[in-house]
Amino acid sequence: MTDHIADSSGDRFEVAVIGGGQAGLAMGYFLARGGRHFTILEASDSIGAAWRSRWDSLVLFTPRRYDALPGTPFPGDPDRYPGREEVIDYLENYASTFELPVQLNSAVQSLVPADGAFILNLGSRRVEAEQVVVATGPFQTPNVPAFAAGLGAYVFQVHSTGYRRPSDVPEGTVVVVGGGNTGFQIAKELSSTHAVHLAIGSRQTPLPQRLLGRDLFWWLTKTGLIKKPVDSRIGRRARDRDTLIGSSTRDVKRHGVEVKPRVVDASGGAVKFEDGSELEVDAVIWATGYRSEYGWIDVPVLDQTGRVLHRHGVTDYPGLYFLGLTWQHTRGSALLGWVKDDAEFISERIAATADKRPLHVGAEAETAGTSQGA
Repeated sequence: MTDHIADSSGDRFEVAVIGGGQAGLAMGYFLARGGRHFTILEASDSIGAAWRSRWDSLVLFTPRRYDALPGTPFPGDPDRYPGREEVIDYLENYASTFELPVQLNSAVQSLVPADGAFILNLGSRRVEAEQVVVATGPFQTPNVPAFAAGLGAYVFQVHSTGYRRPSDVPEGTVVVVGGGNTGFQIAKELSSTHAVHLAIGSRQTPLPQRLLGRDLFWWLTKTGLIKKPVDSRIGRRARDRDTLIGSSTRDVKRHGVEVKPRVVDASGGAVKFEDGSELEVDAVIWATGYRSEYGWIDVPVLDQTGRVLHRHGVTDYPGLYFLGLTWQHTRGSALLGWVKDDAEFISERIAATADKRPLHVGAEAETAGTSQGA
């Protein structure tokens, strides 16, 4: 692993992987095994940046036996659930063990095509690559509703990426906005020290963490449901449904959390709910998910809403791939223990493409565009 600073002439690679999280590292494993000349470009100063932005007490809903990247198991009791720090340590050790060429502090500002290849602009330098894998994952830009700006400066508010522990949240009434696994976990943790309300905007499908003595993911693996493709009948039904694992409204109510409907507005020290009721609050935690930011990709692979057009991570533009997207191919595509399946598939496509053409980047890349991106 290197914190790499190159000269202005840049670097040339067969493959450039954008993102040094679980998807990028899994991709790196297969590229290394295939003998490819590649690099992994990570925008932050450390590996696994998305995990570092999560709260201290985060515990995965998949046991360790289902949290391994290709080539090495996740250490510890395979039937127990790892925490945030364990995942970070695992990813760091993984990159070190396989000597993956991660370049830290290497944010890609633009990706542009050039004579059958790609130019990745990194501000003071550039990287040239025959093929590119965008492995930035689904957790990119925090999604906070515009009306959050209506809250007074005296109200503590933070997206879940900025939440760490209950002691950081002022005393008083807290609203956690968001009915996904993140919102439920944070609401339960805060309930021991605060008066907590959980605002849920859509109906969730609660699933038990364990069923008949087995972990949920044992059943999903045993039945093959975890690998059902997105275009299957089951996949089409499941891809747009949010699921809660190990949590439910009944569960949070037992912790003293009051469940409220969707938050529709905020002003001063109050939030307004969909049923017309209002609540004076001291703090708001926005567990409202993320949105993807691909404005820095100057390649025609996005639809009018900015979503990636692909099939199993393969775009219609030769040599450009995506990895780690939610439901990229299966329910497991964005999960730590299953991203390897898509990574291996894409590595095979990369190999097939590379074997057909030599590495070459055109001279016109000097004047390639430099649109900014996240």
